[in-house]
Order: sequence, then structure tokens, then C-alpha cells
Amino acid sequence: MRWFVLCVSLIGPAMALAQTSPADRARSALNMLDAATEQLESAQSARDRVRALTETISAFEEGLSALRTGLRQAATRKAQVSARLQAQDEEIAALLAVLQRVGGTTSPVLLLHPGGPTGTARAGMLLAEVAPALNARAADLRLDLEELQRLQRLQTTSAARLEAGLQQVQRARTELSQAIADRTELPKRFIYDPVNAAVLIASAETLGEFAAGLDRLIVEELAVPRFDLMGRKGQLDLPVQGRVLRAAGEPDAAGISRPGIILATLPRALVTTPVPATIRYVGPLLDFGQVVILEPQAEVLFVLAGLGTVYGMAGDVIEEGTPLGLMGDAENKIAAELSTDGDETGAARSETLYIEVRHDNTPEDPSLWFRTDKDG
Repeated sequence: MRWFVLCVSLIGPAMALAQTSPADRARSALNMLDAATEQLESAQSARDRVRALTETISAFEEGLSALRTGLRQAATRKAQVSARLQAQDEEIAALLAVLQRVGGTTSPVLLLHPGGPTGTARAGMLLAEVAPALNARAADLRLDLEELQRLQRLQTTSAARLEAGLQQVQRARTELSQAIADRTELPKRFIYDPVNAAVLIASAETLGEFAAGLDRLIVEELAVPRFDLMGRKGQLDLPVQGRVLRAAGEPDAAGISRPGIILATLPRALVTTPVPATIRYVGPLLDFGQVVILEPQAEVLFVLAGLGTVYGMAGDVIEEGTPLGLMGDAENKIAAELSTDGDETGAARSETLYIEVRHDNTPEDPSLWFRTDKDG
């Protein structure tokens, strides 16, 4: 009874799959982007446009990151369901052919068992047991097909929303740059000497030498800093959404190691100060590219290097969450920000931010200060 063996093979245990919907995160991310869009519109009339736009950009970046992750998970789930259905195509087709053959005839001979009435009765009992299982299997297949259709619709809708969200966050970044240019003067801690700064930049061969000479750049002290990181060491959020690419002291491909950490970020990601601080230096430095050096408290410096655009001036006293700049604008910016490939591993994050912490002009592992386990 070939058809009966086929029925039993189809109702065996299926491959275990995750029970949670991989599309949930994508749907939640779509809601986050919608909320960020409303936030962008309200930021136009906000009294503090810099703060409003900073929060809006952070919301967009978080929503876009979640959406990319959700789409990648949805694509993986879609591939699993498709493979599962394709693997059963031949078996399902054979089963349907047998059932159609049995159901399409009025002759009772096909239902008779060669063993006589007893065998026929036993076969009927087996059929009665198999039928509910077949119905359950059919229901599972229907659910798989419906899930496959939902995932296809989600991918189509989300791809368009991802691109729209990217355009909106770029608009918010442009407006933030303008708002920073238009803002009134920030409180000043000291008056900066650009001539001495140029001399120091030209003469310093290491970051340590430059940091040691920062005090020589102060022409006049206007205020005494009152920042204190007591109790916050080890609890500070990273200044940008990113993933740790290289730990402190870990050598790179060329065998060069630095005392700071390197974060992999997406192009144009927003960099903000994790604490209230004084900007001690902003601009190009050595081979680090665009650099911002913050002094959150006396004898402590946070060095952020590798930005593409920087905001602020040396001597500015800034609040926690103040934008410091944007990461670089790589040529493959659009492809990287739209991509859902490798987001968890950092492969799509084409920019890098170097973070170094100096205490009494001695480097300390930034992971002692920042929550590097909470990557964005």
C-alpha cells in the first residue's frame, strides 16, 4: 500500500524552527521610523533645534539599524520556509495523485484489502488515524505558505521604507549642520590660541605629546570646570552607534596596536558627547583625520578620531548628548546604509571611530570607561 506508506512519511516530525516571528523586529522598526518622521517635522519649530534634531537623527539611526536587522532575519526565515516547501513538493504531489486516484473512483474494489475482511477493517482503522494527522499537516503547509506571502510583502514594503528613512535622516543631518551654524555662542571655558595650536600640531609626533601640550593653547581661563565622572566610570554610552572592531592593544593587520578601541560605524553616523565636557581641541591631527578631544573632568581626556565632519570650537562647554560631528561619507554610502548583509558583523559599517582615554596623560583602556558590550 504505497499511498499509506507515503502518508506516514509525510506526518513524521518536521525540522525544528524558531517559534518567534523574525518579522516582528522589522514591523517594530517601521513604527520607529514613522515616529522619527513625526519627530523630524516637529523639530522644525523646536526652541532648541540642535537638541531636537540630534534626538531625531538618533531615532532614525536606531530605527534604520533595527529595520536592517529585521529584514535580514526575515530573509533568512523566508529562505528556510521556501526550502522546506520545495523539499516536500514531490512528496506532496505524489500524495495528492494517490488521493485523487482513490477519491475519483466509485468502485469499492480499490478499498478492499488482499487479506480479506479483517485486513480491510484494519486498513480502515489506520486510515481513520491517518486522516487527522494529514489534516494537521495540511494546516501546517497552509501556515507556511501564508508566512511566505507575509514575508514577501514585508520585504517589498520595508525596502521602500528603508530608502525613504535614509533620505529623511540625511535631511535631518543637513538641518542639524545648519542649526549648529546658526546657534548662539556656547559657554566658553577658555580662549584658544590657534597660532600655538598650529605650532603644537606641527611639532607633536605622537598623541601623547600633543595631549601633554594642550595647556599651552589656553590664552585666558574664563571659568573653572566643574564636571565630575564619579560613579559613571564603566557606565558611559559609546558616542556613536557602532560595534567594537578592535579592542585596546589588539594589533591590526599590519601588526600595529593602539591603546584605544576602534568602532565600526555606518557612513554619516552621528557622534555625540557621552558626558558634559569641555572641547579641548577640534580639527585634523597627525594621521587620525578629524579629531575631537574632550575634557570631561580634570586630567581626563577622551580622544575621538576618524570623523568626517566636526562641530564646535576649542573652549566650548557642552552638555551631554551634544553633537560633535558626523562619521565619514564613503563612496559606497548608499549601498552600505541600505544593505542588510553583514550588519551584525560590521561588514556593512565602512567607517571607523578611534576612541582613546587618557588619564594624567597615560592611556587607559576605554572599555573601563564605556559600555562596549552595548553595541549599537
